[in-house]
Amino acid sequence: MLAIVFACNTPEQKAEEKQANQNPAAEGFNEAGSDPRAIALADSVMAAMGGRKNYDNIRYIAWNFFGERDLVWDKHTGRVRIEVPSRKTTYLVNINTLEGKVIKDSSEITNPDSLQVYLNRAKDIWINDSYWLVMPFKLKDSGVTLKYSREDTTATGIKADVITLTFESVGSTPDNKYEVYIDKTDHLVRQWAYFKEAGQGEPSAIWPWDNYKEYEGVLLSSDRSDGKGPHNVRVFQELPDSVFTSFDKPAL
Repeated sequence: MLAIVFACNTPEQKAEEKQANQNPAAEGFNEAGSDPRAIALADSVMAAMGGRKNYDNIRYIAWNFFGERDLVWDKHTGRVRIEVPSRKTTYLVNINTLEGKVIKDSSEITNPDSLQVYLNRAKDIWINDSYWLVMPFKLKDSGVTLKYSREDTTATGIKADVITLTFESVGSTPDNKYEVYIDKTDHLVRQWAYFKEAGQGEPSAIWPWDNYKEYEGVLLSSDRSDGKGPHNVRVFQELPDSVFTSFDKPAL
């Protein structure tokens, strides 16, 4: 029995556990074209934010985006609920299969062609709004190339390493480019710069990434100092299926 107990803690198994808690790249990540230093920084961000395992274990995330719409995302199945009060529209979509239903002005969209247009729109909304919330966990996504850019200072005076993200044939805006400012002390993302076109010399916008809070062992940035991006972030391990199947507004 003792041999069995000790076997559970062999160096090989400890190495396997360490590997399981690291930050494996998504299939299609451009590792060959990325800088090792930039990849190492991306991994340090994942660790500082709480780690891949804790992030993957979170089931549901709900948030408001820019005060314009409310989203609930089932990370494990791809189901997403999006409510846009100003347009009297609710989308219930699976972003993996593009199946779902949509109601607008109290009428459900039933025409198959129109419905598909709305479901595609819902996926585009989710791509944009979720990126504003979980971008630091997606630095090694499919189609991404990472380059180390420089040492720099954020608008608030934080010394940072800057890495550049470019994209190939992914997302709804593959020509975008981002510069991500990583705090040299704690390895958290502190600022990001957006370039509408990868070839631009100057960014289209620079935004803070601050006001971190912990959710189920994971750090997320919301209610940021500039008032933009995600607000009212909540994390759940259980939610009723009706959140993703019924147009009735859920009480979260």
